[in-house]
This record gives sequence, structure tokens and C-alpha cells, in this order.
Amino acid sequence: MMRSLVMAVLSLLLLSCAVGPDYKRPQTDVEDRFRMADGQSDMPSLANLAWWDLLRDEQLQQLIRIALAENRDLQRAVATVEEFRARALIARSDYLPGITVSSSMPAGRKANFLFPGFASPFNYYLLGNLAWEIDLWGRVRRLNEAARADLLSKEENRRAVTIQLVSAVAEAYFNLLQFDLQLDIAKRTLQSWEESVRIAQARLRQGMTSKLDADQFEAERANAAARTVELQRQMVQAENHLSVLLGRRPFAIGRGHSLDEQIVPPEVPAGLPSELLQRRPDLLVAEQQLAAATARIGAAKAERFPKITLTGLLGVAHPELSLLFTDASSFGVASAALAAPLLNAQVLGFQQEAVEAQTKEALAQYQQAVLTAFREVEDALVAIQTARTQSEAQLQQVTALQSALKLAELRYKGGLANYLDVLVARRNLFESELALTSTRRFLLASVVQLYKALGGGWSPDTPTAEERKG
Repeated sequence: MMRSLVMAVLSLLLLSCAVGPDYKRPQTDVEDRFRMADGQSDMPSLANLAWWDLLRDEQLQQLIRIALAENRDLQRAVATVEEFRARALIARSDYLPGITVSSSMPAGRKANFLFPGFASPFNYYLLGNLAWEIDLWGRVRRLNEAARADLLSKEENRRAVTIQLVSAVAEAYFNLLQFDLQLDIAKRTLQSWEESVRIAQARLRQGMTSKLDADQFEAERANAAARTVELQRQMVQAENHLSVLLGRRPFAIGRGHSLDEQIVPPEVPAGLPSELLQRRPDLLVAEQQLAAATARIGAAKAERFPKITLTGLLGVAHPELSLLFTDASSFGVASAALAAPLLNAQVLGFQQEAVEAQTKEALAQYQQAVLTAFREVEDALVAIQTARTQSEAQLQQVTALQSALKLAELRYKGGLANYLDVLVARRNLFESELALTSTRRFLLASVVQLYKALGGGWSPDTPTAEERKG
């Protein structure tokens, strides 16, 4: 009889099917190249580089290594992966029979029940209950598909957090270098205004200039002093922000190369647009969430069909402990149960509609994520192209203003020009130097943004100096 029962179960499993739709990746309109790619789509993508090959500042690399080891958001993402890996194993255990074991009370108790509600003459027994749901409609299979998709989404989310962390540390570091350079410019400008104030005061005492001229120079000196203090505040706040990304309390951040010494790749090819769908972790997260929602439709449908459960009872019982494990004391019984929804059938229908609506929501979320991904790549590409041109133009502007300031100062000291020529020339030079610094930082940040938008290569480990040289 047991052999016949096993054969019947295997036949049911072979004939069973998983109800509900199978997941397929949604169709996405993808062009052959990015709009702002400049015909570089046939070149290897910038995202193929490891981050330490893109960010060559050794101090920045050290900061990224600290962040990958100690950042709290990344640690939370790793813990979430471990949680959902355990959940996937729990879902997989539903394929196996559930077994519970119970034993008798110690001798001397007045009541002893082998079966609920029935007194037992046995002082000693060991009882095992078995329950096994035959996955005839694929409910367990669909739930396992959903659990695996949830796990994959969390693993991709960990990759997304890693890429975001590397990018955030790099951008915060570049911000810090920008404030360093701007603070140096502000201090040099302040010294120049202090010299101009000293000269103006001397000329005022000699009657060679007016009080208005001296006051104007003093006002510009005060403005430069205020900007210096503001940049000092921004620099400390940038250090505090970077410290939190590193998973540490605020501390003074070491510097490597200056902003002007940072290496910018001469070319930043984006690669093929279709590569985004396989590389960007946030798109893979959205896709796995859609796959999980699709699988849950099948599980919800299967809930509306009858469930077939095999149950069994195995045990040994005897009044005497010494004879408990003899053949005569063993017993067993097996049965099959059929449970079908009756009064809650309408509720189960509503639950299926809710899951189907969640799937539509996940589909819209995936499609929106794809559109956002392409927009971010295009934004980064145009930002890099325009920032290069803007930086070159601003450098020419700074060079011209430096020459104009020298001539204005010489003419002012020689009495051939008034204070307004010097004031305007120095003010314009100050602002143009700050603007050039901002553009250089923006160019570096845009390269990092493109790397992130392309789903750039990542790794929790970085090579040693010897490995990089090799």
C-alpha cells in the first residue's frame, strides 16, 4: 500500500502544473546609440573600468576602501541580503514534509494522552506527525520563484548601494578639493585687497586720492574676508559629510592631489544602450521585483484551488520503558486530506486582483526606471562635453583678466588710472577664478556621475599597490 501511495504521489507531481503567468522581461525600445555619445558607441564602455582605474588619486582610493568596509548603509544592505537568503531557504523547505515529534509525560502523572481527547494506557510513547502538501497547482513553486527574485533584487540593491557609495565618496572628495582651491584663491585675493587698502590709505593721507576710493577698496577687502570665512565653513562641513560616508565621526580628511592635478579621462565612451539593462543594478532590482510580483500571481491563483495534503502518524508506545522500542510497540497510519476554499472564495479572488495590481505597479516602476537610467546617462554625457568647453573658455578668461589686473595696478600706481579700473579688474578675476574651480569640480563629478549612470564596474576589494603595478 505504501508503494502504491508513493507512486500515486509521483504521478500527481508529474501531472501538476504551475498556474499563473511565467515571467518575461518587458519589451523596451532601445536605440543603437546614446544621443550624446559622439559616435563612440562601438568603443568599450567607461563602465568596464574598475573604480580604482577611474579614480587614480591614492588618497581617494583609501577613503573609498574605508567606506566600503565601514559605511552603515552598505552594512545594512549586506544584512538585508542575508535576511532574504534565509527567507529563500525557508520557502524552499515547503517542498519537504513537515514533521513534528512529541513524547509522553514522565511516569507518575495522572493524565497521559496519546491522541487529543483520548486517555492512553501507555506511560511511555514517542509520536511523529507528518504533513506534506502535494504542489499540484504550483503554489509552492511560485512562492519559491518569488523568494528567489526577492533575494536577487536585494543582491542587486547591494551592488547599487556600493556604486552609489563609491560615487558619493568621490564627489564629496572633489567638493573638498574645490573648497581647498577656492579658499586659497580667496586668501590670495584678500592679501591683494589688503595691499590695495594700504596703498589707498597712503594716497589718501597725501591727498592724492579721495575718501571714496579708500572706502571702496576697504569694502572689497571686507567682502573677500567674508568669502574666506564662508569657504572655511563649507570646507569643514564637507569634511563632516565625507566622514559620515566613511562610517566615522567627523574628522579632518587627508588630501592627495589637488583639484587641478586630478586625472580626467580624455574619452568617456558610454557603450551600447542595451548594456544598461544588464549592468545597472537599480534596473535589475526593478526587474526582479517585477518577476517576484508575477510569480505571486500564480501563488494567489493556486490558493483558489483545492489543496491535497498527505498526513502520517508514526510512533512507538508501551506501558514499560524497557519494551518501548520493540517491534510490537510500533504503529503507523497514513491518510490524504483534501481542502478546498468555500466561504472565502470571494476573498481569495480579491487577493488575486490585489496581486495583479501590484504586478502592474511593478511593471510601471521598471519602465520608469529604464527611462530614468537613459536620462541620467544622457545628462552626464552632455555635462561632460559642455564642462570641457566651458572650462577651456573660463581658463582663457582668467588669463586675460590676470593680464588686465596687472596693467590696471601699474596704471593706478603711476597715477594714470583711477581706483575703479583696479577694483573691477580684481573683482572680475576673483569671480572668474572661483567659477573655473567650480567648473573643474563639475567636470570630475560628471565623469563620476556617468560612471554610476552606466552601472560602472565595482568590487568590494581593491588591488594592492604591487598588484596595480603588475
